[in-house]
Amino acid sequence: EDSFAEKFLDNTFNVFKSIDNILYLVYTNSYNSIICYNLLDNKKINEIKNAHLYSISNFRYIYDKENKRDLILSISRKEDNAKLWNIKNLECLVNIININEADYLLSGCFLKHKNDNYIVTINCSYPYNYEIIKIFDFEGNKLKQISQCNYPTNFIESYYDNKSLKSYIITGCDGFVKSYDYNKNRIYHFYSDGNNNDGHFSIIINNAEETIKLIGSSYDGKIRIWNFHSGELILKIIVSSNKLYGICLWNNEYLFVGEKEIKLIDLKNGIIVND
Repeated sequence: EDSFAEKFLDNTFNVFKSIDNILYLVYTNSYNSIICYNLLDNKKINEIKNAHLYSISNFRYIYDKENKRDLILSISRKEDNAKLWNIKNLECLVNIININEADYLLSGCFLKHKNDNYIVTINCSYPYNYEIIKIFDFEGNKLKQISQCNYPTNFIESYYDNKSLKSYIITGCDGFVKSYDYNKNRIYHFYSDGNNNDGHFSIIINNAEETIKLIGSSYDGKIRIWNFHSGELILKIIVSSNKLYGICLWNNEYLFVGEKEIKLIDLKNGIIVND
C-alpha cells in the first residue's frame, strides 16, 4: 500500500529471484526510498531511505555473474541521476549524476556485451534538444555514445544475441521502434507500421523460438510484433482505444498488457483472452 509509481513509465518496480533464492519485489514509495520486499514471506526485508533527492521513476535488475551478486539500477527522471546498488548489502556502487545537458533521464537499462555489463541511458526532450545514447561502465565512466538518436525517445532496452554474440540497443520512439548495432555503433533496423505516429513506451524481445521477435506497445492501443533481425511486421493486435503502457510476457504464447485494466493477449492467435 505504500508503493509509488510515476505515470506513463515502464519498469517502475522489479521482481526477481536472487542468488540466495529469495523472490524479491523492489519498489519505491513517496519518500524516494528503495524497498526490498520478500514476496514469499510477505514482508519487507530492507529499505534504503532517501535513495534519491527526487522521485524514483525506474528500476532495472541484473545478475552480475562474474562477481556473483544481484544488482539494481535506480533512475530518478527529474534528478537526471542513476545509481547502481548491491542488493545483498544495500551498498551504492556508483552514482552517475548530470547525465544529460537538458531535460529528463527518461529511461535506462543494462547492456550485456561479451563478458561485461554496462549501463545505457537516454533522455527525452520535447520539442528539441534530443541527446545521444550514453553507455557507462559500473564505475560511472562514460565509455561510448551513439549519436544517431535525433528523435524523441520514450524507452530504451537492450538485447544480447547468444548466437551471433552481438549486442543491440533498442529505443521506443514516437511513430517507430529503432535498434542499434552496438558493435558497429550504427542503426540496425527501423520497425514501423505506416503512418502511425504514436509513442512506443514498452518493448520486449522474445527469443524463445527460431525467429527473434520484438514486441512493442503503443499509444494507439495496439500491440505490434516484428521480426527483430529483418524488421518485418509479423502481427498487429488491436487491444484498446486507450493508450497502452507496460507489457510483460507470461510465457511464449501469452502477454500481459497494461491499460486501464490488465489484459491477457494470445500472441499466436492475436486475440484478447480476458477482455
